[in-house]
Amino acid sequence: MKRLVVLTGAGISAESGLQTFRGSDGLWEGHAIEDVATPEAWERNPVLVQQFYNERRQSVLDAQPNAAHLALAELQSAFDVQIITQNIDDLHERAGSQSVLHLHGLITRSQSSRFPWLTYPLEGAEIKMGELCERGSQLRPHVVFFGEPVPMLEEAAEICQGADFFAVIGTTLLVYPAAGLVDYVPRGIPKFVIDPEIPNVRDSEFVRIQEPASTGILKMIDRLFTV
Repeated sequence: MKRLVVLTGAGISAESGLQTFRGSDGLWEGHAIEDVATPEAWERNPVLVQQFYNERRQSVLDAQPNAAHLALAELQSAFDVQIITQNIDDLHERAGSQSVLHLHGLITRSQSSRFPWLTYPLEGAEIKMGELCERGSQLRPHVVFFGEPVPMLEEAAEICQGADFFAVIGTTLLVYPAAGLVDYVPRGIPKFVIDPEIPNVRDSEFVRIQEPASTGILKMIDRLFTV
């Protein structure tokens, strides 16, 4: 079974009602990124950061997978589908996708604020101040803050190197180091990019589908079964 590697971003979840992390005004849900999504913000005001991600988590729990998530899950019957996502929601998993690598963490888990390898599944939307890991440090969202290393990047690069088909869906490829993953994809294989605003992919091999994920993915699927 041939391997289809898919790199997804905020655009695929936007159709499920989840806000992209940075709006046209540079804010995320009314907050400056520096105030709610950096290690410095956590040190300065952990209560605000915790509240912010608790609200984001509730939004994720309220959202449902859309047609694009479901289509990727259905493709598992014909391809070895490996999803690499920049998103912190679990919509790919809830749609039925079996192999999902979260570059930036998973908001439905918590992690130790001092020992980041200690992570735990969450029940409900809230992490409370005073909730501690097994080593006694405060639990925080299991997300990669801006300025923190991306621990799954090397594994993601290896997945890209083994692709027989590759797709970029719902990301403008402006966020590094995730955007650099396209450089690991073998040359000469079928490649697709789907987004209402086509990102500036340098590789001329990409088939550009300038549509939302839910409709653009259908055109990609048609091509996948004819190459």
